Amino acid sequence: MGIARKIRGDEFYSQMIKLVVPIVIQNILNAAISSADVVMLKFVGQSAISAVSLATQYANILFSVFFGLGTGVTMLCAQYYGKGDLKAIDIVQGIAMRFAIISSVAFALAALFIPELMMRVFTSDEELIKVGVEYIRWISISYLCMGIIEVYMSVLRSIGRVAICTILNVGAFFVNIGINSIFIFGLFNAPKIGAQGVAIATSATRLMELVGCIIISINSKDVKLAVKSIFIRNKVLFKDFVRLSLPALFNDVVWGLGFSMYSVIIGHLGSDAVAANSFVVVARNFGTILCFGIAGGGTILLGNILGENKLDLARIYAKRILKMTIIGGIVGGLMVVAAIPFIVVYAKNTLTATAIHYLKIMLLINGYYISGTAVNTVLIAGVFRAGGDSKFGLICDIIDMWVYAVPLGLISAFILKLPVLVVYFLLCTDEFVKWPWVFKRYKSEKWLKNITREDIY
Repeated sequence: MGIARKIRGDEFYSQMIKLVVPIVIQNILNAAISSADVVMLKFVGQSAISAVSLATQYANILFSVFFGLGTGVTMLCAQYYGKGDLKAIDIVQGIAMRFAIISSVAFALAALFIPELMMRVFTSDEELIKVGVEYIRWISISYLCMGIIEVYMSVLRSIGRVAICTILNVGAFFVNIGINSIFIFGLFNAPKIGAQGVAIATSATRLMELVGCIIISINSKDVKLAVKSIFIRNKVLFKDFVRLSLPALFNDVVWGLGFSMYSVIIGHLGSDAVAANSFVVVARNFGTILCFGIAGGGTILLGNILGENKLDLARIYAKRILKMTIIGGIVGGLMVVAAIPFIVVYAKNTLTATAIHYLKIMLLINGYYISGTAVNTVLIAGVFRAGGDSKFGLICDIIDMWVYAVPLGLISAFILKLPVLVVYFLLCTDEFVKWPWVFKRYKSEKWLKNITREDIY
C-alpha cells in the first residue's frame, strides 16, 4: 500500500506540475497585461488610472461570463477526454461558442452606444466619466474576441494542451506592452492618447490572440476551432451543458458582479479610494496567481481521472490539491505584504498622501484575504466543478456576496458613513464567511462523480 501511495504521489505531482506551471505563467502574463495599464497610466495621471480602473469592471464582468462558460467546457471536456470521446468535446465547444458570441455582441453594442451610462453606474465624477467613455468605446472591439478565445483555450487546456496557450499569452503580453508604449509615450510620432491608447492596445492584443487561436486550430490534430461546431445539435449534451455549466456561469457572474459592486461602493467614496484600490487589485491579482493555477490544473486532472471512473484516486488527489492550495495562499499573501514598500515607492509620485495611506492598509488587509480566496477558489471552482458540482458555488456566492457582503458594504459606507478603510475591511470578510459551508461540502464528497454518458449520439 505504501509503494502504491508513493507511485500515485509521484504521478500526481508530475501531472500537476505539467498542468499548473503553464497555467501559472498564463496567469502571470494576464496579470502583467492588466497591471501594465495601471503602471503605464502612472505617467498620465491619477484620473486616468481611476477612470480605467472603473471602466474595466465591465470587462471583468464579461470575463466572468466567459470564465463560467470555460469552466463548464472544462468540466465536460476534461471528463470526456479521459473517456476518449473527442466527438463529444467538439459538440460541447460549439454549444459554449453560441453562448459566448451572444454575450460578446451584447456587451460590445452597449459599449458603443451607451458608454456614458455605463460609467455613471460607477462614478458621478465628470472627469472620470469623460476619460472612461473613450476607453469603453475602443475596448468594445476586444469584447467581440474574448468569448471565442476563452472557450477555445478552455478546450485546449481540458485536453492537457496548456503549453500552447502559454505561448499565445506570451505573444499577447509583448503586443500589449508595445502598443501601450506607443500611445502613452508617443513613440514613432504617434499621438499621446492615454486611456484611449490603453484600450486600443487591449483590443489589438485580443485580435492577435484570436488570430493565434485560428493558427493553432489549423495545425491541431484533435480539437479544431470550427465554425460548423456552432451549428451541431445534440439534446443530451446541451442539457448536460446547461445543467452543469450555467450554474458555474451564473456563479462567476454573481461573483464578478459582487466585486463590481465593491468597486461601486469604493468608487463613491472618492477618487483617492479608487486610485489606491486600482493598485491593490494589481497586487492581489499577482498574489492569487498560484491558487488560480492550482484550481485550473486540479480541475483538468481530477476531470480526466473522474472520466476514467477512478473515484478513489480522485479523492486522494483532491486532498493533495487542497494542501497545495493552503500553502499557495499563504505564500501569495506574504508576497503582497513583502511588496508593500516597493509599491508605495512606485505610487507616491502619482497618488495623493491620502491615497497612499489607503494603499498601505488595503495591501495589509489583502495579505490575509488572499488565503481565504485561495481555499474557496480551489474547492468551489476546482475540485467541486471537476465532478460537475456547480450549483453549490452559485448558492454559496449569492448568499455570501448579495445577502452578506454587498449589503454590509452599502450600509457601512452610505448609512453609517464609516471610514473608507473600515468599509474596505468589512468587504474583505466575505471569503472567510464561506469557509464552514465550503469545507462541509468538501467532506460530503457529493462532488465525486463521473458525469460522462454512453447514450449521447
